[in-house]
Amino acid sequence: SREYMEFIIGQLDGLQDIACRAMMGEYVLYYRGKVFGGIYDDRLLVKPVAGAAALLPEDAYVQPYPGAKPMLLVENVDDRQFLAELLQAMYDELPLPKRRK
Repeated sequence: SREYMEFIIGQLDGLQDIACRAMMGEYVLYYRGKVFGGIYDDRLLVKPVAGAAALLPEDAYVQPYPGAKPMLLVENVDDRQFLAELLQAMYDELPLPKRRK
């Protein structure tokens, strides 16, 4: 929902350059120009890079939708400091955005 997306963006407001883009009824999230995850069915899911996996439980892998690659579910969305640490731990491992032709 839009309300959940706004809540998550609010939780990340201590970080610079957080962006969100609506896509097919869900939301894709960006940190400093790189996609780090999204909001799917009112759940914050992040890419399963090593930095994120180290901070989240082993059973946190879920599919955002049928047929999609597994992502990591972030349940501790009320802790702003944890979310900031999570994104900072992930950033260097996130791929650069693809150039549009």
